[in-house]
Amino acid sequence: MDHVTVHHLPQGLRRPIMILAFTGWNDAAESASTAARYLATSFQAEKFAEIDPEDFYHFGLTRPLVRFKADVPNEREIVWPATEFSVTRSSDLPRDLIVGVAAEPHLKWKTYCATVLELARRCETTLVLTLGALLAEVPHTRPVRLSGSATDPELRAVIGARPTKYEGPTGIVGVLNTLCRDEGMPTASLWANVPHYISGIENPKATLALVKRVLSLLPATTDLSDLDEAVKQFDQNLSEIVAQNTKIAGYVTKLERAAPDDEESDEVTRGESDLPPASELVAEIEQFLRQQRPEGPRAPAASFSSPSSSSSPSPRRSPRPMPSVSPGSRHVRAPATSCSRV
Repeated sequence: MDHVTVHHLPQGLRRPIMILAFTGWNDAAESASTAARYLATSFQAEKFAEIDPEDFYHFGLTRPLVRFKADVPNEREIVWPATEFSVTRSSDLPRDLIVGVAAEPHLKWKTYCATVLELARRCETTLVLTLGALLAEVPHTRPVRLSGSATDPELRAVIGARPTKYEGPTGIVGVLNTLCRDEGMPTASLWANVPHYISGIENPKATLALVKRVLSLLPATTDLSDLDEAVKQFDQNLSEIVAQNTKIAGYVTKLERAAPDDEESDEVTRGESDLPPASELVAEIEQFLRQQRPEGPRAPAASFSSPSSSSSPSPRRSPRPMPSVSPGSRHVRAPATSCSRV
């Protein structure tokens, strides 16, 4: 545990679930990391531990931030991209939650995952649940499709996610889930399918789908009115864009025809798809948003991630900025959208 600083180890937790999300490759449209932070904020989770980033991050890729100190306004401090863990013992929950959110590390994944697993054991965690979001050929007009896996068949049924058939490159989420399975720690993973042609804007619809599925697993309820309002504004903004651009409208129609309403249906095989290349539609939408950008100074971009990759494109604004849920409050704000990609 040399890499972990534990400020106070929670004792007597009630069958705790550790929920983890990582920004970057595993986090299309920032949906998973926003969902994890939303859950932590909803149930007043308090930080109790963190992983030192020194051995796990390339700071030229995930840069630290500089900011002015709250108590000394004229002094600046460095904020490093640490993995922070918070715990909630809310009476509104039948079991306790440990929430960890971080940027995906660059180095020593085996050591990093072993460190997370050891902390989970020290907290007597009964389940490690990872959240993710992936880009897919799905239309934004349909309910968010969830896929996932679990080591326990009964848990797999409770999660209600379609088993994934994916093979190929993986991220820290896949490595962590595999290590947990091999070490006998119950684990599950839940992924939201995000329309690839709107990957450059935060997606509250995917976030809401993940939050609702986690709440059903606990089971628990909480006020989701701010997320519901964010989704309503999100859908309205996209409807306006589609209505004003025939090429985008045609593409969405093709996706609707290719993707059945039934979530249990097989995904469209990319090799058999007659849809245009994703890059063409992404470029088309981005060009459309630039043309619709209002004149005047730009507002700061919304960001839920730890210091983002230097390769992330600069923020853009839509005709009406997409609403997003602040990680520090339960309120919905509507600044300019950030366009970090996976």
